[in-house]
Amino acid sequence: MTALFQRLRAPSMAAGRAFFARVLLLALLALTFAAPAKAQTLIRDAEIEYSLRQLMRPIAAAAGLNANSLRVVIVKDNSLNAFVADNESIFLHSGLILKLDSAAEMQAVLSHEIAHIANGHIARRQVNAKTAGNAAKIGTLLGMALAASGNGAAGSGIAAGSASSSQRVFFGHTRAEESAADQSGARYMARAGVSPQAMADVLDIFRGQEALIGGRQDPYVRTHPLSAERLRRVKGYAAAYPVDGADTSTADYWFARARGKLGAFLQNPSFTLRKVGKKDQSDVALMRRAVAYHRKPDAKNALREINALMAKRPKDPFAHELKGQILLESRQFGAAVNAYANAVNLSPNHPLILGGYGRALLALKTADGNKRALSALQKARSRDFLNPGLLRDLAVAYARSGQNGQASLATAERYAITGRLKDAAVHAKRASDLLPNGSPGWRRAQDILAAAKTAGTRR
Repeated sequence: MTALFQRLRAPSMAAGRAFFARVLLLALLALTFAAPAKAQTLIRDAEIEYSLRQLMRPIAAAAGLNANSLRVVIVKDNSLNAFVADNESIFLHSGLILKLDSAAEMQAVLSHEIAHIANGHIARRQVNAKTAGNAAKIGTLLGMALAASGNGAAGSGIAAGSASSSQRVFFGHTRAEESAADQSGARYMARAGVSPQAMADVLDIFRGQEALIGGRQDPYVRTHPLSAERLRRVKGYAAAYPVDGADTSTADYWFARARGKLGAFLQNPSFTLRKVGKKDQSDVALMRRAVAYHRKPDAKNALREINALMAKRPKDPFAHELKGQILLESRQFGAAVNAYANAVNLSPNHPLILGGYGRALLALKTADGNKRALSALQKARSRDFLNPGLLRDLAVAYARSGQNGQASLATAERYAITGRLKDAAVHAKRASDLLPNGSPGWRRAQDILAAAKTAGTRR
């Protein structure tokens, strides 16, 4: 089997700065809204993200969109919700993924959100962000969408608050938009060979939610208004776009991997081991048992299961990556480096795999390990600007190599994208004093200082 990832292109310096400007704006949004929201975490996992992308790809193609320009982001939240924040990002709550029963239902959710993008609904909500510039517009919408769905500071960097006014202005889907997204989504599903009946099945899951008081409703109901009429129309679309005899085995496989791994990490490991039969030697069963044993913790049995999976799929980078994680968190650092190195060889440009490799190399605490770690982490950083854990490891690598200015800058950026602008300013000031005046790093430090100053003014 060939490597599972296509080559990822590193952004240009200008694109990187524009992206970082969005990040700073998101941090400022945390101080803009009146009511704070509870902290939430974005779940980053290479295997889950790849699996969901496989489900999204045929739907995006049917909509005339480039799947490589879209990303699926998982919010760690038990509630049932999905929403789009800009023309690139689809947010799924972990609770929704675990609640759905089939790949077709997952694709129904994705098709509805993709329809909002393809139909230009996001562009209509950019009116109130005109003065912020193109990159800032997207960042504003992202922050507002998170606020509207009840998510606050995110573990991969996004901090925003929730206020009823922003919810009404930025995430008030009209019934016309919802109906259009349903119809377009059903059409995309049919083009992709997925039965639109799954869309009606998803809406059935939410039946009865409208009868609950606002505080007990799932966010999906508040942002995607349900009604008997809407459900009737969706069933009509399913009848109008029939799909018979489509082969769903590939989609079912990737959905099982995504939901299986997510559940294995979030649910009680004993529950996972009870649910997965001991005689089940499928890819998903082996992976789920490996994760469950690792979380107990039982490294011996975890490694037995992951080794069995690798024997079946020796060129699967996710299996090697998971083995690396098990070994690293079991403090078997040398073996972890080897496992991650195998994953990197199979998927040389994925930032999450590179980040894990760099973390394992740092754990060796050797000069050569640090040098290799710095190279891997820099490469990962060029492809992923919203990963605080990666920035933490990168700061350590810079400090160990004597690049204290870069270490302070990485720390400042980590604090900035988690909304801690006061702490970010301290390290940004230190970085600006150590880095060459006018250099790219110095300019990024100035951006942070300016953002912190603005935040202080708004308090």
